[in-house]
Amino acid sequence: MIGQHNQWRATDGGAGWLAPIGRGEMDLSEVDSESLLHAIKEYCRSSGMAETTFGRLAVNDGKLVSRLGYGGRVTPETASRLLEFMDRPPPARGLAKSRRKHSPAPTARHASIASQPAARPAAVPAMTGPAAHQAPISPSSAGDTDPEQNFRFYDNRQKYLMFVNTCSEKRVVAERISQELGFIHPRPPAVRVFDAGVGDGTILARVMRAMHQRFETLPFYIVGKEISLEDVRLTLEKMPDRFHEHPATVVILTNLNYSEAPLLLPNSPSVAASLVWHEVALSGRSAAEYEQQINDLEPFLAQNWRASVSRKTGNPIYERPTVLVLYLESHRFLLDQVIPKRGAITADYDLIVASQPYRASASARFKAQKVIAPLVQSLAPGGRLLGIHSCGNDPALEIVQGVWPGESPFVNSRHDILRETKSVLGNKARHFNFNAYSEERSKFRYQMYTLPNEIDAEATSIGTSTLLAAWNNATYVAQVEDERLAEAMSNPRYLEITKAVLKKHNGLWFNDEYYVISRKRGF
Repeated sequence: MIGQHNQWRATDGGAGWLAPIGRGEMDLSEVDSESLLHAIKEYCRSSGMAETTFGRLAVNDGKLVSRLGYGGRVTPETASRLLEFMDRPPPARGLAKSRRKHSPAPTARHASIASQPAARPAAVPAMTGPAAHQAPISPSSAGDTDPEQNFRFYDNRQKYLMFVNTCSEKRVVAERISQELGFIHPRPPAVRVFDAGVGDGTILARVMRAMHQRFETLPFYIVGKEISLEDVRLTLEKMPDRFHEHPATVVILTNLNYSEAPLLLPNSPSVAASLVWHEVALSGRSAAEYEQQINDLEPFLAQNWRASVSRKTGNPIYERPTVLVLYLESHRFLLDQVIPKRGAITADYDLIVASQPYRASASARFKAQKVIAPLVQSLAPGGRLLGIHSCGNDPALEIVQGVWPGESPFVNSRHDILRETKSVLGNKARHFNFNAYSEERSKFRYQMYTLPNEIDAEATSIGTSTLLAAWNNATYVAQVEDERLAEAMSNPRYLEITKAVLKKHNGLWFNDEYYVISRKRGF
């Protein structure tokens, strides 16, 4: 992509997102990217602001400056927003919600840059997907500003990677999901599993290991929904070993939404007509050979796994509906009745995994209507949906409430979601069993990893890296927005609060809860 020489423009997904410019779209109002980049760098140096922070606050795009450095371009509208941001007094620049809704008269800074001729730099890759764990759904709000301008906590890749690599969440959640394998009743031709938000693939890979242990001789049909290109890459990296251990496996990844992904088909006929369906039969007999062929999919993923932001809801949406089907060529004959055929697909899943599939702050009605209800209707008779979400009442929330007293990010319990799901399903609810279970059974915890004796009562100090990791993880799980984090971190008090909580509890842990919805075997 970097070697191509196309022009780039902002897409409908949000100001500052770059995509190819076709001939005829250029006009005299477009600015010279090099001059704009120079102005931004000067502004960041003089104001002491990081370039990624500038991009997020100005146009909700933390990678904008780096892409400009590689020759990327922006439209006049985006350039106007950038220039206006730099013309503001520093006290007003950090509030994303205060950004203007119309362009004022050009200032001196506007004129000095816009008057220069437009350059034609080498292209840079377009934004290919929101960086997030599983891009949870957030409800729209009529009182909010343009949703494209609201930076979301789960768009921050650094926070996500620190969280998943310093906490035991993936392992603990995978163990809880694997326990459900003893309650499902697979029917020919395969054990059918749907992961409603694959993330980096760690949980799915662990569950696939457990599936092999329990159903060693049965074919697997596994569908994973994931809109993030980065997470699809990470997931595919884990698949060669899974194919080698259990060759009778079909893995399907898709960027379709919750109501479409189980059937691998967009709801709209016009969108369905543009569906990209890519089937790959992996050859060879070793994981290394499978890995090489999966690596060769990079150009396909870069071209098709693109996302933008919905102007209506602010949620990430796919630009091109895509389905990727993987299996071993050596097992094509055996898997003939398992490999999905485009346009002739049934759902009938034995297990659906819905781990953190929605924003904690969304209403129970929204979670039920947009996520859970569509998924449970894809269950086979006897199939089970396992829902997992954070529930608070733990040291992590204590840190958050120490900085923001009264903060209550986890507004719905499993009981609320089950009740609303019954309501959304209406008469169909009689086809399902809704299991909230007892408090003791439904709630479980995972923890942040620390060095031995680092946070015990006799420790004289706690390392800064541990404090920062604890702060990051607590605020990530509580889904605190970046603008509030920036304000809190301007004062070292947040580290003092974090340290006190770690000392008090001799560590940091988090509480999750789960619920199960199963389809009755007679329906």
